[in-house]
Amino acid sequence: MIILQTVLLIITVVIAIPVLVLFMQVLASLFWSKRQDSIQATNSHHSIAIIIPAHNESTGIVATIQSILPQLKSQDRLIVVADNCTDDTEKVARDSGAIVVVRENKELRGKSYALDFGLQSLKNNPPQIVIIIDADCTVSENAIPALANACDFYQRPIQALYLMSSLSNSSLKTKIAQFAWVVKNQVRPLGFKVLGLPCQLMGTGMAFLWNDLAHTQLASGHIAEDMKLGIDLCRVNKAPLFFPQVLVSSFFPTAQDAEKSQRARWEHGHLGIILSDAPALFIEAVKTKNLQMLGMAFDLIVPPLAALALICCFLFLTVLTIQQIIPINIVLISASLVLIALVIAVLVAWFFFGRSIISFKQLCYAPIYALIKIPLYLKFFVNRQVEWVRTKRD
Repeated sequence: MIILQTVLLIITVVIAIPVLVLFMQVLASLFWSKRQDSIQATNSHHSIAIIIPAHNESTGIVATIQSILPQLKSQDRLIVVADNCTDDTEKVARDSGAIVVVRENKELRGKSYALDFGLQSLKNNPPQIVIIIDADCTVSENAIPALANACDFYQRPIQALYLMSSLSNSSLKTKIAQFAWVVKNQVRPLGFKVLGLPCQLMGTGMAFLWNDLAHTQLASGHIAEDMKLGIDLCRVNKAPLFFPQVLVSSFFPTAQDAEKSQRARWEHGHLGIILSDAPALFIEAVKTKNLQMLGMAFDLIVPPLAALALICCFLFLTVLTIQQIIPINIVLISASLVLIALVIAVLVAWFFFGRSIISFKQLCYAPIYALIKIPLYLKFFVNRQVEWVRTKRD
């Protein structure tokens, strides 16, 4: 009985760590103030290059280009990488005012290869700042100069606030997913920003100094290439900094198969990164006494919200069942506290950041949404998605 209790207690402590990280991030986010990020341009003449990786994006890329071009100066460039396109993305992007480079490689497919190709096209005349925007995103007013100024000011990679929205007629599942996205991409990074810690890269709305990006290995083929890039930069003391004043936005796909494919790529990529990189990152952070790297490691081990909820509920129900046979009070109390901390964190995040997205009544359906995703997480262990697959646009 003592051995069983010890094992269960260790498991509970391990699960408690990401829950406590989330809890701390949510509470800390409430203390953020815009005044903390009031910066002035250090070099109003720095040259900027925008890279937009695009695979069959002709239906939506015009809006993306039109949101960016008015913010550029004469020395700036907007590069669209038409990557293995079978539609007229190249023509549409060029007609919209972008510089287009065409990449054809059926073997090496994925966003990371497209980004690397775009970067290589700039080597003969490199800019000072490189900003990456996805082809289905639009940027807020003055987003480009603000990102460039912040990158130049802090001399670190800068991550804008990237939010995905649901349409007014979207399903409840999509609205719950939108709230979970806000927790992941807004609440948690804000909390770590208040604590002086870095954020994960989010794939779009990212600004880099040329010298930082040019020495990284972009062409990895990893389905979570943004998270991997953030970890790589953290290892060379260039941890990304969250800059929530700039908004980059897009919409969740409404087609069920497209949403399912997109979610599998995101969540399998995240879980894969946790298993492959988190342990080494913790060890390296402790050895080098690098607080930024340690913060990145703690942020990394927080799984997707639905997965974390399922883990905590499964732990609690397992311990509760065993308690009926063998008294393990300390483990039951610990598992209960972990679950309570998770519920409090979610409710606080909803109250301050999510009430405009879903009502409390709708939020109560979230456990059902988490249960629906069980096959997705089981598939991670038996048939994990490891290849990049483009999300179908509506």
